[in-house]
Amino acid sequence: MKNNTTESVDKSILLDSMIEEGFYLLKCHNDSQELSVVNRNLDKSYLQLHFCIKNEASLKFNGGNYSLELPENKSFFLYNPQQDLPIHLDLQPGAKVISLLIRIEKFHTFFTEEAELIQFLSGENKSKKCYRDKELNPNEMMVLNQIFHYGLHSSLEKLYSRGKVYELISLYFHKSDVDGIQNCPFLEDEANVEKIQKAKQILIEKMAEPPTLTQLAGQINLPIQHLKDGFKHIYGETVFAYLLNYKMEYARKLLSTRKYNISEVSFEVGYSTPSHFIAAFKKKFGSTPKRYMSSL
Repeated sequence: MKNNTTESVDKSILLDSMIEEGFYLLKCHNDSQELSVVNRNLDKSYLQLHFCIKNEASLKFNGGNYSLELPENKSFFLYNPQQDLPIHLDLQPGAKVISLLIRIEKFHTFFTEEAELIQFLSGENKSKKCYRDKELNPNEMMVLNQIFHYGLHSSLEKLYSRGKVYELISLYFHKSDVDGIQNCPFLEDEANVEKIQKAKQILIEKMAEPPTLTQLAGQINLPIQHLKDGFKHIYGETVFAYLLNYKMEYARKLLSTRKYNISEVSFEVGYSTPSHFIAAFKKKFGSTPKRYMSSL
């Protein structure tokens, strides 16, 4: 790595620290209403793992001529031993991204005995470039949210982060013996993870008229407390905090198209009166919908 600092100070970078020699953790959160750009020098001896926890981001290369989209709940893995790949990360408003930057020699030590089980590490591929994108599963999302919101004393942050990033790597490269089974240590029954995922989908599909917690728990056949605890562990927010944030982001995107007026958007996301929507939008983004549209 050419250095351990960003090319410029960016308020979106919450943490840029070394877990071990040759192993770095980068946490980014764009809490503004405008696009935020994170640049970081990185040479070809490092592989990159990028995880988008919330909203969306994009990675750009070759002066912006090539771009890789990184939407919410997606990850991107890349390694190219033939050329440097400095990070140029565009963060949309509200985006949260965690990146792991690992020197290839360090990475190999993680899987010394199991190298042949991972395609990327097999003998004929060790010198080849590798690109991979995949949907994040609930276990990975849970750990990512824990890394972002650790809630411990600052003196324990490095120790906690170190343990969690190793857990994340283990989950990322794990192949279950039973396809479709997600192991979740925070839920009594592993099958409940699928129910929590279904609950999130129901909320999104019915965001204008969402069910109550009791109704939602009934629809997925899960006790309310299990729904509440499981949802918080997997997605990092309570059920209705997640729904509110989703509705506001969806409303922001609709307003950005300039195809809908404020009243239409407010009804689309489930507000009975535009005034309530305007108040919620301003609380979320620090600006009224009208002012936001004027700033586009």
